[in-house]
Amino acid sequence: MASSSLGATLTADGCDFAVWSHHAERIELCLFDAEGKRETARHRLIRGRDDIHRASVPAVTAGRHYGYRAWGAYDPDNGAWFDPSKLLVDPYARELDRPFRHDAKLSLFGVDTADLVPKAIVTRDPLARIGKPLLPPGGFIYEVAVKPFTILHPAIPEKQRGTVAALAHPSIVAHLKNLGVDAIELMPVTAWIDERHLPALGLTNGWGYNPVAFMALDPRLCPGGVKELRETVATLHQGGIGVILDLVFNHTGESDRYGATLSMRGLDNLSYYRHVPGEPKGKQVHLVNDTGTGNTVACDQPHVRRLIVDTLRHFVVHAGVDGFRFDLAPVIGRTADGFDPRSETLSAMTADEALKDRILIAEPWDIGPGGYQLGNFPEPFLEWNDRARDDIRRYWRGDQWTTGALATRLAGSSDIFEKSGRTRSVNFLAAHDGFTLMDLVSNERKHNEANGEQNRDGHNENFSWNNGVEGETDDPAVLEMRRRDVAALLSTLFASRGWIMLTMGDEAGRSQRGNNNAYAQDNEITWFDWSKIDKALIEHTASLAAIRKRFSAFSETGFFAGNGDIEWLAASGEPMQVGDWENPDNPALGMALKTPDRQTGRETRLAVLFNRGVQPVAFALPGWGWKHFPSGELWNQVLPPRSVRFCIEE
Repeated sequence: MASSSLGATLTADGCDFAVWSHHAERIELCLFDAEGKRETARHRLIRGRDDIHRASVPAVTAGRHYGYRAWGAYDPDNGAWFDPSKLLVDPYARELDRPFRHDAKLSLFGVDTADLVPKAIVTRDPLARIGKPLLPPGGFIYEVAVKPFTILHPAIPEKQRGTVAALAHPSIVAHLKNLGVDAIELMPVTAWIDERHLPALGLTNGWGYNPVAFMALDPRLCPGGVKELRETVATLHQGGIGVILDLVFNHTGESDRYGATLSMRGLDNLSYYRHVPGEPKGKQVHLVNDTGTGNTVACDQPHVRRLIVDTLRHFVVHAGVDGFRFDLAPVIGRTADGFDPRSETLSAMTADEALKDRILIAEPWDIGPGGYQLGNFPEPFLEWNDRARDDIRRYWRGDQWTTGALATRLAGSSDIFEKSGRTRSVNFLAAHDGFTLMDLVSNERKHNEANGEQNRDGHNENFSWNNGVEGETDDPAVLEMRRRDVAALLSTLFASRGWIMLTMGDEAGRSQRGNNNAYAQDNEITWFDWSKIDKALIEHTASLAAIRKRFSAFSETGFFAGNGDIEWLAASGEPMQVGDWENPDNPALGMALKTPDRQTGRETRLAVLFNRGVQPVAFALPGWGWKHFPSGELWNQVLPPRSVRFCIEE
């Protein structure tokens, strides 16, 4: 009986190989020596009625290197890219012998690429210990790019820096625990290839959002394969920290029609990728580009759906991860009729036995038709909330008529998530693709010159400000204003209802020199310089996390009922009136919350006061006994400029 599994499955006497293709005329398995250099054997796979091509090969053991070659028509104008000179990576490869490397030969018909393409490695992966996901309601997520986060850390052994294993180093765990992080979200660690325009610019992709093999960990970041990831996850779990993987299923690094043939394109381009429907017969068949990267994976196709679910299961079952964040997630739910929150692929992900309790986070937008889907993903998906990002930025920039928008975001964005009856918002102020928090308050415009595209790339609408000087400065007054603004932004984020996300280094004043699209800057521009951290900002962030954990009003996911659980206050201490809300330049806002105090076990009132103005504001609070928190000093009714203050009623 042939194995029902796809990929390479070890058996008692060898290995079963299986790969899906509907249009290939035939597929051959190529076995290589232990170094992945010399081909030692070929086996023709037998097609089944299910379009799975299979071969059972005796005496194959773990560690064997392999790849595929596929035969069929080569007719790119009609979507057929079969070229047996191209060695192809198994879509189910779990480990690769080397990273992908861009080369023009990968796009040339008839040119053999066995010396260029990574070989898949047959693996036997032990099961991981799986527990309840370590991200509580309203939890604190910390976004991490593995190499930039660890490459300059002086306490980590040099050989380990820049790898997944470095995240388990005691110094990293201690930093995360000090900040109060509930879970780290790892930017892509699966195998990717550089975009073809980067080598000519002397640049490399440092973010990993250009994958080829969905399951295989990139050898540059995770040289120990899934074992390294599993052990790192286990160590972080011991410290009470969860691990979320950022995965890219919306496109692959095979790109547009001028891109490389590396895996799914060579196995069955028409079936793995989405094409423009209804084009006249005999005309060129165009790849759909809902991603801005040249191609779009056909996630609604059954074989692709299976690949996605199997990939997620692999990382849960064999690495023990707590959940996933999905890049450009509407692609995953898109069918021929557009985005469908009840699509078979999204439903399969949430119903699977190994996945149904995992954390699932959607980036709810892409550039395809109907691509903005914030608030429309099904339970239990959490969603990145860019409206919270922009509204909080605009408020602190000083934009008029933004007081009401700030209040809505602080309260969990009921206008967006009302259909769910609870907030599913992941609130954030900065992420990998944009300004760092310090750059946000230091630049009115982007500075992406180092990317080699004449500063045309990256977002133009950043809602940023520079505090009087554009970019880098040594003026102590300007630097202090910027630090003050970052502290206020952090306080606002941590005071918002829903889950929150902070990008690595934003708690320490990290800058990318004004670059808001630093995907190709695998260098000091993106590397976290641990010798220049702002310790006071780190302490401020840690104290905010402690407040958030102590008072449950911030982490609850239900919406406020208006029965005294929340009160919006003017600077007079009286409830906000229509005139206060409609004042376009209102500098101050108070939010008084009834909340359980987890430390004392009693219900209390906590006030959060915001002053975006450049002058102090006299801010009274209703009743008596209000103290500044956490200092314990009596509230002096003076709210400093550009600040957020917490007060507790005792």
